[in-house]
Amino acid sequence: MKKTSALLAALGLAAFAVAADAAPFKLIVTETTTPVVPNSVMDLAVGLGFYKKAGVDVELVRVQQTPSAVAALKSGSGDMANIGFDAALQLVARDQMKLKGVISPDKALPFVIAAKKEFNTVKALEGRSFGVGRVGSLDYNLSRLVLAKLGADIGKVDYVALGQPNVRGQALAAGRIDATTVSIGVWESIPDKSKLHVLVGQAKYYAAAPLISKLNVVTEETAKTKAKEVEGVVKGIILASRDFVRHPAHWVDAMAKARPDVKRETLEFLAKAYKESWSANGGLDIAAAKYTTESLYQGKDFEGLRRVPVSEWIDTSFVDKVLKANGKVANIDMAGR
Repeated sequence: MKKTSALLAALGLAAFAVAADAAPFKLIVTETTTPVVPNSVMDLAVGLGFYKKAGVDVELVRVQQTPSAVAALKSGSGDMANIGFDAALQLVARDQMKLKGVISPDKALPFVIAAKKEFNTVKALEGRSFGVGRVGSLDYNLSRLVLAKLGADIGKVDYVALGQPNVRGQALAAGRIDATTVSIGVWESIPDKSKLHVLVGQAKYYAAAPLISKLNVVTEETAKTKAKEVEGVVKGIILASRDFVRHPAHWVDAMAKARPDVKRETLEFLAKAYKESWSANGGLDIAAAKYTTESLYQGKDFEGLRRVPVSEWIDTSFVDKVLKANGKVANIDMAGR
């Protein structure tokens, strides 16, 4: 009996050791520092312990922009990646990767078009320089959609690839470009805006392009073999988002530690601006996903590509499990189901 007990104890210790040594779930993000937008929830949920509360150990893998995130996901350097909806859909449509979209931590990035004060309409930007991350990037595609809907001939705009939003903001402030799309957070962080203004505000920008901008994807294999971990990450993001809805000051405090370079009054301003931007219900409204898909297929990047139905790659099951267990938050982030 003693030998049996000893054996069971040894097996228990061995199992504990395996669990303790288990590799963390790697979440790939496309910002080298914690961004001052609702997408920051993925970063902050680590330090605030929301992933651990959800039963998963998460390690962030930081890369620059979507192509690097896709490469990391393909190589197995990460388990889940936060990338543009358009990029993910192209990968699926080209049969290059079998992906599942499982949550959108920040479905509608709080973008604005900032410009020199001399430009009062988007049409006035024809023949002028417009800073973008790169040709084909999320901000590039959304900017062109917004500019076109608001009356500009997008074929006459000079797009300049500059990289990250903060770099584009600095270039605009220095007068090297005439306009650019940046988040409201980047706009607020520009020290001297005396010669600049917001040409297209956040509400007007989203009204012109009501799309799901980014979402978190995993491979089809990961969705099957690491289902519990995927659900844990989804739950952690939702719990953190709900905490920021209830307690905006928690986001301000966490961001002040993560980004000491950003003034606290700026963070407090943004906390109010983001009041209804958190993906408290997972950010995966199927109707919005269908609208986004139809809009993307009207663009040149999707010409000739296989039509991919939303049901083929958007997997709401992980979000739905969390919502079933924790309920829905009313009047924010409509789940659509």
